[in-house]
Amino acid sequence: MSDKKLGLVLGSGASRGWAHIGAIEALEAHGLTISMISGASAGSFIGAAYAAGGLASVKKFALDMDWKTVLAFLDLAFPRSGFIEGKRVADLIQEHTHVTHFEELSIPVKMVATDMFTAEQVILSKGNIRDALKATMAVPGVVTPVLVEDRWLVDGGVVNPLPVDVCREMGADVIVAVDLNSERISKDPRKYRESNWEDKSRGFETKRLEVVKSWMLRYGERGKTLSTKIDQWFSKEESSPHIFEVLGSSLNIMQKKIELMNLEAHPPDVLVEPRLGDMKFFDFDDAGRAIQEGYVQTEALIPQIKEKLDE
Repeated sequence: MSDKKLGLVLGSGASRGWAHIGAIEALEAHGLTISMISGASAGSFIGAAYAAGGLASVKKFALDMDWKTVLAFLDLAFPRSGFIEGKRVADLIQEHTHVTHFEELSIPVKMVATDMFTAEQVILSKGNIRDALKATMAVPGVVTPVLVEDRWLVDGGVVNPLPVDVCREMGADVIVAVDLNSERISKDPRKYRESNWEDKSRGFETKRLEVVKSWMLRYGERGKTLSTKIDQWFSKEESSPHIFEVLGSSLNIMQKKIELMNLEAHPPDVLVEPRLGDMKFFDFDDAGRAIQEGYVQTEALIPQIKEKLDE
């Protein structure tokens, strides 16, 4: 057995982040031990969930998700700095793991965030995990920035969407990086969704009414109007992209350009590239395909990973 330390880098990618679950499962299925994790945005969430022993619970949550559930997790704020506060998403880590601080994790995890005024990379690895997740996942224009130690932080993907250098500095001997921004597209992108659509659709109206009720309690009659408008934003029949897709796609383009430059300076030993280029920013209800794609693409590279560990 190799005594080299395997480091895992989980990149940013919004809904594509579910692919990280499959990648981790593939590594574990082949007996590979992950010694440390660095992540940005969605990658930070999955990395923390794994290190806290809650990956199976998060996977079940993801597979049960439909797009009305997505709406239920949007704690809409409509302040001047973002549409969503991000509290409910950050709370998921405690709901599925009951872990509150980095010091409780079974393996080291470092999350990347961005100082929105200095453009500096900020590494989060101590203290409250919930606060760190809010910062690393604060997508500019969508989720409100987070004030941490007198610094306004936003999504780590703004400066380092695939933090290979961070994992190397943690002491990893061999690094496997999962890139969610490769823009490659799977041959049968909607197979999973179509096979589950009828079953999932039965609960749509119930969840919609729950969302409307919660927003009416919070916003009064305006909540009902707001719910209708949100329904229009996420309608599958609308030909034009909704605002979150516009912001998400723009951020993804920017991240890919930055990522290409960063990979030249800090290449991983093995690069995993799930083919999820067609998944949009809020396609969180397509978790099954993303998880499977993450697993398949990682498993295909297991021989290469083992070779690196044995060198």
